[in-house]
Amino acid sequence: MKSDRQRAVQMLKTARGQIDGLIKMVEEDRYCIDISHQILAVQAILRKVNKDILHGHLNHCVKEAFSSDQAQTKIDEVMEIMDKLMKG
Repeated sequence: MKSDRQRAVQMLKTARGQIDGLIKMVEEDRYCIDISHQILAVQAILRKVNKDILHGHLNHCVKEAFSSDQAQTKIDEVMEIMDKLMKG
């Protein structure tokens, strides 16, 4: 699990660096299409990190909840996230 967390942190730091670059691009009035491409790249990283986080949650937290009385709570949490993802 520690390597998963380190990977997530590294990807988020990469996204943060790209966002800093995007801010600079906007401040420098760079070409709109170039900015848009960079926004799409950041969104792709964030989607990937979110997917990895959710996979970890399902494989650990939700799996463990089935051996206790917390299963329905964890299912409801995942369904709430799924609803939000479907809107996006």
